[in-house]
Amino acid sequence: MKKKSIAALTAAAGISAFGIYLSNRIMFMKLKDPAEIEERERGAGFYEPEKYLQMIKKELRIPSPAGYEIHTVFLEQKPGAPYMIFCHGVTETKINSLKYVQLFMKKGFNAVIYDHRRHGGSGGNSTSYGHFEKADLKAVVDCLLEEEGEDTVFGIHGESMGAVTMLLYAGSIEDRAAFYIADCPFSDLTEQLSFLMTKSSRPSILSKMALSLAGSFIFLRDRYQIRGVSPKEAVKNIEKPVLFIHSKHDSFIPSQMTETLYTLKNGPKRLFIPEAGEHAQSYVANPESYSKEIDHFLHDYFTIRR
Repeated sequence: MKKKSIAALTAAAGISAFGIYLSNRIMFMKLKDPAEIEERERGAGFYEPEKYLQMIKKELRIPSPAGYEIHTVFLEQKPGAPYMIFCHGVTETKINSLKYVQLFMKKGFNAVIYDHRRHGGSGGNSTSYGHFEKADLKAVVDCLLEEEGEDTVFGIHGESMGAVTMLLYAGSIEDRAAFYIADCPFSDLTEQLSFLMTKSSRPSILSKMALSLAGSFIFLRDRYQIRGVSPKEAVKNIEKPVLFIHSKHDSFIPSQMTETLYTLKNGPKRLFIPEAGEHAQSYVANPESYSKEIDHFLHDYFTIRR
């Protein structure tokens, strides 16, 4: 009996250790060095430190419902102009959003950039791929309306995890923005993790078991279900216009996921699937066509709401 008890305890310890390892890989994905992000964006011409310092801006520490501060920057080029809120992707920082700030400021928008939880200058201990981040986005929206007035018109642009955060916010908290631009989101976290584990549309039994174990430990440690992080469910509730963008040959998040979201979205929408570009590189690889697609989208769905 002792041998059986020891074997059972050993097996339980092994399963627990594996569950912690798997959940760590998901909850604490290695972040990029902020200095390297700045250097990359500076080399690409998207971030000019001196010019950024000279911009009219307001830095705020917005309280998150989860108990930490969200480092946020308001960038105003024209009083009374509509705003764009930018949500960056996992492992990035708000500096990665500046390329989109440049693009939209040329179109007459002011901007709000911020760091997601656990990223850049914001607090938070784990990454939840949109679950907790969606409430932080609401906190940023609430702050914008408090600072600039309840009648402030704004849109939201999200890239990768930022796009997921935005869709979950719009589809499960409040559909308050005038429009949304979702650049390379996944359609469901469970499906995305399964894809990354197997790089196949047919996960093996082993990967299914590992994913189930990881999900159980994430629930125990962070108190949310990964199956609940599902933009394909949230998008059904979004009434405002959505522009979906995804590079066709994205090897990290399949473009078919965005096509699924586009199909499920009712009402005003537009889809742009450029041939060039890897994950989160649609704008970098297709700057002119990316900008034109946004112009067409705004012409159809935003000018009447100004």
